[in-house]
Amino acid sequence: MRMQMDKVLGKSANTIPLEGMLHKNLSVAELTEQAVKRKEAVLTENGALRAVTGEFTGRSPLDKYTVNNELVAEKMDFTTNQAMEPEKFAKVYARLEAYLKEKELFIFDGFAGADPDYRLPIRVINEYAWHNLFVHQLFIRPTEEELAEHVPSFTVICVPHFEINPEEDGTRSKTLIAVNFEQRMVIIAGTHYAGEMKKSIFTVMNYLLPDQNVMPMHCSANVGKAGDVALFFGLSGTGKTTLSADPERGLIGDDEHGWSENGVFNFEGGCYAKCIGLSAEKEPQIWNAIRFGTVLENVVLDDNRIPVYSDNTLTENTRAAYPVDFIDGAVIPGEAGHPKVILFLTADAFGVLPPISKLTPEQAMYHFLSGYTSKLAGTERGVTEPEATFSTCFGAPFLPRPAHVYADLLGKKIAEHQTQVYLVNTGWTGGAYGVGKRMNLKYTRAMVTAALNGELNKVGYIHDPVFQFSIPTRCPGVPAELLNPRNTWSDHAAYDKQANALAERFQKNFTKFASVDAKIVDSGPKLSL
Repeated sequence: MRMQMDKVLGKSANTIPLEGMLHKNLSVAELTEQAVKRKEAVLTENGALRAVTGEFTGRSPLDKYTVNNELVAEKMDFTTNQAMEPEKFAKVYARLEAYLKEKELFIFDGFAGADPDYRLPIRVINEYAWHNLFVHQLFIRPTEEELAEHVPSFTVICVPHFEINPEEDGTRSKTLIAVNFEQRMVIIAGTHYAGEMKKSIFTVMNYLLPDQNVMPMHCSANVGKAGDVALFFGLSGTGKTTLSADPERGLIGDDEHGWSENGVFNFEGGCYAKCIGLSAEKEPQIWNAIRFGTVLENVVLDDNRIPVYSDNTLTENTRAAYPVDFIDGAVIPGEAGHPKVILFLTADAFGVLPPISKLTPEQAMYHFLSGYTSKLAGTERGVTEPEATFSTCFGAPFLPRPAHVYADLLGKKIAEHQTQVYLVNTGWTGGAYGVGKRMNLKYTRAMVTAALNGELNKVGYIHDPVFQFSIPTRCPGVPAELLNPRNTWSDHAAYDKQANALAERFQKNFTKFASVDAKIVDSGPKLSL
């Protein structure tokens, strides 16, 4: 990918002078020892390393900026991405150089992108050993031969203690995530939350790949024994990791992928699973992946250092980061063919969407552009209970380019490969949040399995008059009355009112896509009388 990327980015250097004590590409054991020795984290009873991130237990999207220069000016969407002037970035970087000079630092060299045709060589520089262990497990680890020849094309510098001055630097707060495509660099300052590192590289890949006719996607992916690939789109907390970790299917990856003419490939070498309420019974693959080498983030421990996954004292957004090969049957390297089925996952806080519905190609484009879900507690700073939201392409915070770039790519690939698309509601049923209850995971798994193995091609469907979906009349392993959400409400009039309220939100949100084909617009929700 390096020659292809040079055409996109130019040839600006991203070398950083470092003169302190440098720990380069340490092993998992060495990083774990360093983290414990430096009192950054503690070992748990099951062998995982537990760290606490303090004030920041989720991403800070309002503190994320892209440096606005000639390289990106015509391609970036600065109506949805915050711009930072090059002069401001230069001042921050000058101070950062001085800050890093005598620091003890941990360095990881690896890749983003399992497909050698499109992978991005990266370097991550950390103040913390546990942060470096996190990226070691989350990104793709090079072989010894690859490491010997490794030249980074993008560098992430994560410095939680580096001071940002909002007045001088033109930022909103003392937290900063700044992406500079010309210098091929990301600076992350003022936050200990490790997820910012993985999402910054995801943003970079989302910028680079469309120029190579590759669709970057915020989704998990797995593959069946027959080679049938499935994609699971959705924001954090909607079930991407949980539903793609299927003992009957090989896991390609749990969060970030590309779809090229070769097929689907994972951007990462690890998984970043939410583990609030985790149990061996409900999520055995994730449960068994938490062992030595795993990083637990903000998980509460008891007096014997046993993780208490039900405890949300620190945050709802507790996490486990582990290599993808900690999942039995994972696909290594993370590459497979073209998707047979796509599932859009949404956690509907209104409680009115069907647990599963089949979409036409036009509806698929409508709901991909809409990206409706509910932000779940803890995923972002300040979110304490589910909030209905629309996140374009199920990943708006990570999309540097205009939405139509990604929608057009996906639409072409769905048409070319005749991919079936379903909308799956992993949110509430029988009432809205606070009244109804969260969808039973056992039933959601049964519906997903039926979609993947073709069972839903053999059943009848009814038409939803508001959302225009096709709702299956039956599904193996699922009570029939659950399939039509109106039947789960004791008060049908209250359901109708709530469904209209959500349909109106869809319509209002979609007005920003003025240039979209009329057939796509017409496939969206309609208000009922």
